Amino acid sequence: MKTIRKQRLFLIIAMVAAIMGAVAFALNAFNENLMYFYSVTETVNGKAPEQQAFRLGGMVVKGSVKRPGEGLTVFFDLTDYQSSVTVNYTGILPDLFREGQGIISTGRLNEKGVFIADEVLAKHDENYMPPEVAESLKTAKSQAD
Repeated sequence: MKTIRKQRLFLIIAMVAAIMGAVAFALNAFNENLMYFYSVTETVNGKAPEQQAFRLGGMVVKGSVKRPGEGLTVFFDLTDYQSSVTVNYTGILPDLFREGQGIISTGRLNEKGVFIADEVLAKHDENYMPPEVAESLKTAKSQAD
């Protein structure tokens, strides 16, 4: 093989290896930032990851919102009408947040089974419910019947 052909072959192999490395890094970063949705029942049954952030959706239980002290910390229970889980959130809640409303929260589950939320999203009008919450509530309701 001539030296020019060897150089071209080496250059092509190096470019393919660099592209494969870049794709591997991109897929790894995407996988680390992927966030799954879990219903309350799935979370209580242990299907939700323990060390990874995920989304939890359901209805805020009436009478469960508690604000200990003067800070921004709030505790409330979230249900899908089969199970319930306590959510701990520190921050300003959305204006539309209230008891009996459907919400989705993002965060992690601690060792005591309390969901530590980083973000809370509330529905924006009377007819809207996040699709994931609507589906999990429908599934929970059909299993209860």
